Amino acid sequence: MEKAETPSPVPSATTEKAAFTDSPLSDDGLDNPSGIQEKALLRKLDLRLLPAVTLLYLLSFLDRSNVANARLDGLTTDLNMTGNQYLTGLTLYFIGYVLFEIPCNIVLKNTSPRRWLPTLTLAWGVVATLMGVTQNMAGFFVVRFVLGMTESGLFPGVVFYLSMWYKRNEQHYRIALFFSAASLAGAFGGILAYGIGFMKGVGGLDGWRWIFILEGILTALVSLAAYRFIANYPATASFLSDSERAYIYARLKNDSDATRDEAFAWRNVSQAFRDPKCWLYGLGFHTLSLPLYTLSLFLPTIIKDLGYTAAQAQLLTVPPYACATCLTITVAVLSERYRLRAPFIMASACVAIIGYIILLSAPSAGASYFGTILAASGIYPATAIVLSWPANNVSGQTKRATANAMQISIGNLGAVLGTQLYRSDDGPRYFLGHGFALGYLMANVLVVGTLWAILRRENERRERGERDGRLVGLEEEEWLGDEDPRWKFQT
Repeated sequence: MEKAETPSPVPSATTEKAAFTDSPLSDDGLDNPSGIQEKALLRKLDLRLLPAVTLLYLLSFLDRSNVANARLDGLTTDLNMTGNQYLTGLTLYFIGYVLFEIPCNIVLKNTSPRRWLPTLTLAWGVVATLMGVTQNMAGFFVVRFVLGMTESGLFPGVVFYLSMWYKRNEQHYRIALFFSAASLAGAFGGILAYGIGFMKGVGGLDGWRWIFILEGILTALVSLAAYRFIANYPATASFLSDSERAYIYARLKNDSDATRDEAFAWRNVSQAFRDPKCWLYGLGFHTLSLPLYTLSLFLPTIIKDLGYTAAQAQLLTVPPYACATCLTITVAVLSERYRLRAPFIMASACVAIIGYIILLSAPSAGASYFGTILAASGIYPATAIVLSWPANNVSGQTKRATANAMQISIGNLGAVLGTQLYRSDDGPRYFLGHGFALGYLMANVLVVGTLWAILRRENERRERGERDGRLVGLEEEEWLGDEDPRWKFQT
């Protein structure tokens, strides 16, 4: 394993005492002898970092959700599986995902993004390809479980990775752009499945096998290139000049803990488990993951059962995901502009709630299809903001990496439940699945509202100086993470 890289953009001496606030700090006083333009540097970072990790996540979501498209092309029939056995295979994916989430982020903290992220991608690309040669139900179960294991480290790893490059108020929009690849994968998945379905009989293989084989091979090839195009942390990124590296250090030093040389320690892992807010971040995603993954895994089946052919259903999955992609980016921009997280999460969840009410109550196919568009248009923007929240609010590099992984692990337990809800004999109305999704979205509004109130109250206490006693006896360079009274939470 590669030796862990210090994430500081430049070698740090004594870190100056700084105020960590929710508002952007002026860059006028930064050490900038080279006259670097901040906006130009941000564009350079965005073009170098975001396309690479977004592509990996698009492939990740495509390889986990293409099973829904393969089902329409005969997967369950060829493997002699019942509807409930198919659901068990979906569940096993998320069990593997949950079990290996936190270990994967601990590995990332002890190695480097350039090695770890492409290695994960190569592993799941190989596994996804093997799905296309699976011959029976047992093989399907094993491959789905291992696919969950290998994909588990990507999302929380990238969220942590981006937090080491950008200021707090800049991370949310970037993470939302990164997450928009999930809905984009849904749109591409439908189009690809429609086209690949015509390969039925090529090489003696059914069309659903080619879906896994071609998309898995694509992932493996991209992973090999990723060893070249994934950058490490600013300290060793080859595309930066020394002056740009120093400027990034100056930007981050007064805004977050990204420039601190924090050695890995298990006590920092335990801090995340002992912080109630970290559990609430997890519950915030838990209450969204069930509708998120049930929609992505069952949308083709839901649409087909409205009376469309399999080919039509593949194509009709594109508009809901296209709307979701546009709204994910739009809501992220508005959330960033107004510096608000919770209100936009709750508003987006309410849009999805309306969609599921329509799905539960509307008898016509057209109205139900419109319900799927509203559901996707609310779920994806809300999830993007929820997933960026702990990256903005948890301080202490190891604690943040653990909190990010905790959030995905707790969240995906909702997906474990959700995979058992859309049973074959429940169609076409799927009252059980839609009802659970509706209930979870309503719970999300309550959880997010509670967390919002807690964070606002804590900020008010810190502004009144009620937490200043924690600084007594500390050395000037000492930092208490997000327990430090100088740290303000984004709400």
